[in-house]
Amino acid sequence: MNLTKNMMLSGWLLLTTLPSPANIVDGNAQIFARTNDSTVVITTTRRLAGAIHSLRWNGHEFINSHDHGRQLQSACSFDNTPLAQAETFNPTEAGSRRDGAGDGTTSRLLEISAAGNHLRTRTQMAFWLLPGERSSGQLARNTNALSDYVLTKDVTIGYKQWPQALDYRVTFSLPDSAKHTFAQFEALTGYMPPEFNAFWEFNPATGKLQRLDTKSKEIKSPVVLATADGKFAMGIFAPPQSEPDTHGPSFGRWNFSTARVTKWNCVYRVKNAQGIRNGDYTYRMLVPFGTLAQVEKMLNDWREFKW
Repeated sequence: MNLTKNMMLSGWLLLTTLPSPANIVDGNAQIFARTNDSTVVITTTRRLAGAIHSLRWNGHEFINSHDHGRQLQSACSFDNTPLAQAETFNPTEAGSRRDGAGDGTTSRLLEISAAGNHLRTRTQMAFWLLPGERSSGQLARNTNALSDYVLTKDVTIGYKQWPQALDYRVTFSLPDSAKHTFAQFEALTGYMPPEFNAFWEFNPATGKLQRLDTKSKEIKSPVVLATADGKFAMGIFAPPQSEPDTHGPSFGRWNFSTARVTKWNCVYRVKNAQGIRNGDYTYRMLVPFGTLAQVEKMLNDWREFKW
């Protein structure tokens, strides 16, 4: 495959010729910061094209990084219908389904910088399905393994007076050639180890967390996944954001007991029957982590939050 296209991304001129092995960007990096009572370390890897492979706090791992879908990462899909579901046209940061648990990735890391508590990456996302593959019996709609859709992320450990929050910003860049009427942006998802099987919803009216069942669904309130003893928890928070034709955010949770993994996500949907615009779609979120009590306190602090 030979892709050559100039795209302007947030002030950077990107030449999207696929990198040769000699100039592939190395995705192995770490950032870290001291938190209230411990240290948090975030790790990215070459294997995942710079997607976040690990978040460790107080000696505990918060991410279940198994294949190329189970990370702290972002993805998108377009023009989904019951007969053309999301995975059939699904650019994904870390790589493709075929990459499996292997050491390689179909995605291409274009840029990475990691210093202190800040990480920045730009990644040309792989389609989750390779051409000819199927998901739930439905054929992949993409004709290439590597998409022209680029993800830029900026991640900072700590936000203002909250050291145990990730300030997480993502920009999905749609190529000029894209023609869509519907976009589903999974702005961020976190796949967590199976012990994070206590699901909670933040109630802004009371400022408290309340238990959720483990049914897979999306809701309008921030969700939190925690261990049963409450010693470790992670949530997702995002205030409404001003993107045209956009609905959301909504927050989902899943418990894949057979696969021994749980998941949360933050989703935005963009719809315009005349065609959504190409270019950049940017979303900013906060990811609180720590004990369940600490996460609840941060969400309560953010009840009237504005950027």
